[in-house]
Amino acid sequence: MSLDNLNSWLLERPEIETVFACICDLNGTMRGKRLPVEQAAKILGGGLRMPLSILSVDVWGEDVEGSELVFETGDSDGICDFTGRPIVLINWTNRPSALALMWMLEEDGTPFAGDPRRALANVVDRYKQRGLTPVVATELEFYLYDPSGTQPQPPCSPITEKRLGSDGALSLDELQHFDEFLDDVYDACAEQDIPADAAISENGAGQFEINMVHVDDALKAADDAVLFKRLVRGIARKHGLAATFMAKPYGERSGSGFHVHFSLQDETGRNLFDNGGDEGSPLLLNAVAGLLATMQENTLTFAPHENSYRRLLPGAHAPTSVAWGYENRTAAIRIPGGNPKARRIEHRVAGADANPYLVVASILGGALVGIEAGMEPAAPISGDAYNMKLDHLPLDWATAIEAFRRGSNVPQIFSKRLQTMLVESKMQELKRFARQVTDFEYDTYLEVV
Repeated sequence: MSLDNLNSWLLERPEIETVFACICDLNGTMRGKRLPVEQAAKILGGGLRMPLSILSVDVWGEDVEGSELVFETGDSDGICDFTGRPIVLINWTNRPSALALMWMLEEDGTPFAGDPRRALANVVDRYKQRGLTPVVATELEFYLYDPSGTQPQPPCSPITEKRLGSDGALSLDELQHFDEFLDDVYDACAEQDIPADAAISENGAGQFEINMVHVDDALKAADDAVLFKRLVRGIARKHGLAATFMAKPYGERSGSGFHVHFSLQDETGRNLFDNGGDEGSPLLLNAVAGLLATMQENTLTFAPHENSYRRLLPGAHAPTSVAWGYENRTAAIRIPGGNPKARRIEHRVAGADANPYLVVASILGGALVGIEAGMEPAAPISGDAYNMKLDHLPLDWATAIEAFRRGSNVPQIFSKRLQTMLVESKMQELKRFARQVTDFEYDTYLEVV
C-alpha cells in the first residue's frame, strides 16, 4: 500500500479517527501504538519506533528477566516497518478504526531476527530460491462462551435463550442459532480480505471452526489467521459473548486446534505433491519425512502454553504421536483423499492458542528439512494411532521447552535469536505457573496427606 493508496482508503472512510500500528509478539499477541488518523503517514514512512524487547515479553506482557534485549542493549528501540499488508478496517467497536500490520527492523535497517513474521518470511524465501511456492490454508477452532461468571461456561442460544449443554458436532441448528454472529464474522473477513470458507459447529458446546481458502502466499495465510483471531474476539463482544482460542478451555470437552494444509507449486502453478494417484509424489514423501523428523523439537511452537498440553492427550481428538497416514485423523500428519490435483499435507498438531507465524514457519521449515535432505518417511499408519507404540510428542510443557532449546533441526528453521527469545519467555512463564497452587490441589491434598 502506497501513501497515495493509504490516503485514498482513508478518504473513503472519513469516520475513521484512529489507526493502530501493531506487531505480533512471540505469543501471537498484537502489541503497538494508537495514532490519530492525521499521523497515519508515519506508518508507511518508518517514523514509528518500539522496543525490540516487546516481541519477547511473556504472556502477561512482562519483560523477560535477564533478557539481553532489555539489559545489555539498554532496551533499545527498533524501527516499525510496514509489512505491505493493506490496512484493515475495525468496525465492531464503538468508533470505527483501522489496523496496520508492522514488523521490526534493527536500528541499521536490517530485519530483526527475533520477529516471528520474519521467521516465516525467511522460510518462504528459501522455497522461492528453489522455484517453489507453498500454497497454504488454515482451519481455526474456537469457543464462544458466556463471560458473566468467574469461569467460562457455554453460551445461551440467542434463539431459545437456553444454555448449550451438549456437544453439537456439525449441528446445523447451532450454526443457525448463532447466524448473526457468524454473519458479522464473514462480513469482517470480507472487509479485511480474509478468505473465509466453510463454517461448522464443532464437537464442544459453543465450539466452531472456520476454514480458510488455500492461498499461494504463506505470509498472507498467517496474517489472515492473526487478524481472524482478533476479529472473532471483537465481534463476540459486540454480541454480548466472548470467544477464546485457548487450546483446552474445558477439561471434559474437546480442545481447539489450528490445522494447516499445504502443497507446493512450481513456477508454472503445477501441484508438485500430485503424482496422479492417492499416494502423492516423492516430494510429498520427502516433506512428510521432514515434518516427522522435526515434530518433537518444534512442539513448543505448536503447543506454547501450559494449557496446551491438556489438549494433547490420547483419545482427545488431538495427535499425541509422531506418525502420518492417509485419511487418518488420529495421526499428526494426514494426507487427505480426493482429487489428486488437490493432493496436500494436513498438519494437525497445533492448538488454536499458537502463534500462526511460528506454526506455519515450523511446518514449512520442517518440510524443507526433509526436502533438502531427501528424507524418506517411515511407513504410514492405518488404524488408531493412540493404541500404537509410536514415538510421542513431549508430554508436558517443560519437556517441549527443552526439546526446542536443544533441537538440532531448530537452527535450520529459526534464528538463534528467536530460539533463545522463545525459550527464555516460556521458561519465565513455566516458573510462574509452578508457583501456583490450585483449588483442586487444596481439595485433594489439604486434609488427606
